[in-house]
Amino acid sequence: MMKNVYSVGQVNTYIKNMFAQDFMMQRISVKGEVSNCKYHSSGHIYFTLKDSAGTINAIMFAGNRRGLSFQMKEGDKVIVTGSVEVYERDGKYQLYAREIELDGAGNLYLKFEALKKELEEMGMFAPEYKKRIPTYIRRLGIVTAPTGAAVQDIRNISARRNPYVQLILYPALVQGEGAVSSIVNGIRALDALGVDVIIVGRGGGSIEDLWAFNEEEVARAIFECETPVISAVGHQTDTTIADFVADLRAPTPSAAAELAVFDHQAAVAEISAKTARMNRALQQKLDMAKLKVNQYQTKLQYLSPESKLHEHRKYAVDLEEKLHRQMEQVLTEKKHRLAILTGQMEGVSPLKKLSQGFSYVADETGKAVTDASTVKVGDPLTVHLLKGTLKANVTEVFDNE
Repeated sequence: MMKNVYSVGQVNTYIKNMFAQDFMMQRISVKGEVSNCKYHSSGHIYFTLKDSAGTINAIMFAGNRRGLSFQMKEGDKVIVTGSVEVYERDGKYQLYAREIELDGAGNLYLKFEALKKELEEMGMFAPEYKKRIPTYIRRLGIVTAPTGAAVQDIRNISARRNPYVQLILYPALVQGEGAVSSIVNGIRALDALGVDVIIVGRGGGSIEDLWAFNEEEVARAIFECETPVISAVGHQTDTTIADFVADLRAPTPSAAAELAVFDHQAAVAEISAKTARMNRALQQKLDMAKLKVNQYQTKLQYLSPESKLHEHRKYAVDLEEKLHRQMEQVLTEKKHRLAILTGQMEGVSPLKKLSQGFSYVADETGKAVTDASTVKVGDPLTVHLLKGTLKANVTEVFDNE
């Protein structure tokens, strides 16, 4: 009994097809540690992905480099998404990467930077959108956990500076599942309640602990809030997306209370002077507003749409006249050219020759007879005249030569 024998190429091709037909192998995510990382001059990246159980060779082609948002280096913990395929020539399989992201806290930092860049480009960090924190408030809204040092620090500072300020706490989850929606609901609820300022924050922690304040939903809730928002997340060295979007960032919850709650005793001493100063400032603002209105009126007259429309209409008429002249010129030139060509065609017209007494003689195949030596006695001929056609037979042939 004969056994089947295959070439190396056939085996490699078969194995390659097995990998290609495996759905999981075409879209797989693998995590591990980067080693032997080489950025080739062609733009391709060659590296090995390893863990305690084994290694796998990997490559990211230059065309997929958009799927890598950081400079990959030895020792990075990453998650690689792509396909596992067989390199047919060597009979080896490897991971072809389309996307690479850092694993764990590093990945969170990348997400933080990506969202920060996106929101900054949208203008959500722009100074012109920052609302002024009022100097004198009566009601302070607080979105934080009901227990913990943050809320207690805010209470203590507020009581010392101004015991007449009303504190309204929205008890929110500040980390873990449900924290994002809880914080968003708190901001919107206090905004609808009409407090003067809202403090959003919590105590310190790791980037994972503070992550709820790095989510886009929380950032948008702060940005869309009509009430001025002070962020007070973590310690002085901690920075979150909420800090960039908020109207004011405080390094700690205690500092947020200092910024939000005015000193009552100092305010009583200054109120008379401030009243006079406010009246003067108000008058100046009214005068500036009147000046701006006058400037806008002048500018509006200068930029009148009616004037612009009239100008464009005149320009359109000029273009129409120019086009008409150019078309007339082209038509004249074409007519002149046509007359010349007509004269030339009449000079070589077969009908004109026939009208002068000439005829067109053809043999039985329809071919023109121009040489007497090409026919013989008895051959049938067709003679075309200006008016009518004659059928004739050759009775005699004369050779002029």
